[in-house]
Amino acid sequence: MPAKNIIANTFSTIYNNEMRRKHSCIIAPVSKLALQVLNVMKAYNFIQDYQYINDGRGGKVIVKLSAKINRCNAISPRISVSKDGYDEYDRQYLPSYTRGILIVSTPLGVMSHHEAQSKGVGGVLLGYVY
Repeated sequence: MPAKNIIANTFSTIYNNEMRRKHSCIIAPVSKLALQVLNVMKAYNFIQDYQYINDGRGGKVIVKLSAKINRCNAISPRISVSKDGYDEYDRQYLPSYTRGILIVSTPLGVMSHHEAQSKGVGGVLLGYVY
């Protein structure tokens, strides 16, 4: 039975393996959106690296973990946010302003809420990591 929410599956697999102190994990299936979320997590050093493997059945990703994640989760249902509305969700999902990121899908691509605020774009909240 395929995963219904690939983003939620991505976050929960990473979190569960981090809590078990694993060095890597395999996520399957993956989507282009999940790969973009992993790019953002890699840019903020929450994961070391990842490698996509096309197996002809939705693909899979091998993620090298860096033991820097305390909590990560998908936001469901996804919430639309205006360019000025990030502070409310920042307070709701993150422990402090300087710790962690909200991952946002914007018209300019998937990025952190800090980037989206500086570029002045709104978007849809996908998840959070800290």
